[in-house]
Amino acid sequence: MPLSVTLLGTGSPLPDPNRAGPSTLVQAGGTNLLVDAGRGCVMRLAGAGLFPSMVTGVLLTHLHSDHICALNDVITSHWVTSQAPTPLPIHGPPGTAAVVTGIEQMLQPDVGYRIDHHDDLTAGPQLEVVEHEPGETFTIGACTVTTHATDHRPVEPTLGYRIDHDGAVAAIAGDTVPCAGLDELCAGADLYVQTVIREDLVALVPNARLQDILDYHSTVVQAAQTAARAGVGTLVLTHYVPPMQPGQEDAWRAIAAEHFDGTIVLGDDLTRADAS
Repeated sequence: MPLSVTLLGTGSPLPDPNRAGPSTLVQAGGTNLLVDAGRGCVMRLAGAGLFPSMVTGVLLTHLHSDHICALNDVITSHWVTSQAPTPLPIHGPPGTAAVVTGIEQMLQPDVGYRIDHHDDLTAGPQLEVVEHEPGETFTIGACTVTTHATDHRPVEPTLGYRIDHDGAVAAIAGDTVPCAGLDELCAGADLYVQTVIREDLVALVPNARLQDILDYHSTVVQAAQTAARAGVGTLVLTHYVPPMQPGQEDAWRAIAAEHFDGTIVLGDDLTRADAS
């Protein structure tokens, strides 16, 4: 299988009946990496043809609730659908271990019930949590992963993941504004996945809490400029704020195309792009 990305969830903190929360599936060489775990991501995994037990590992870009609120579902579903004890690696920024410990505590009653009921379950989920700073490299499955600094302050640190398989590269940025670390993450990547907002549309909504998002997310224009500056092959847009409505795809794409002349991919949940 060539390196590919599937947008499992293209939504945001704003509830949307048609879009799951932020989550991206990266597949290469039999490895299935789940980047972030927004609401509904396990259902979207099923839509992509994967049982949770087939997830090789989880990569968290940051610890905002909309990016991790279904991590408990990933952990439980991976555990109960695995036919033998199977560790689940979870990688993320500092603070990840505390979050996972909290989830484990929340799941204790459920874990106890299932162990009491199923003779073949004798222990709870096996989780391998690793916290990373920017600039670290590790191997997971068939992929080499490098962490890069992104800028989503006051949320910090936040990580982008550069995922390499046989020379093909996917750069998964998460929530960030343009910065030097983002340029390093994306340099020469085949696929660059970026969460984006339409500042022109957000500016029309007289709500201070919504206006606040303008200063720590990339706009469509900024994402396209980053892609052009970094020389990426394909720009993949996700986490649309406000939610992209049916028929608006060409308008969003046209804004990006003014600044980036490569391939631009966007759309509904389960949209897929392959490295070429």
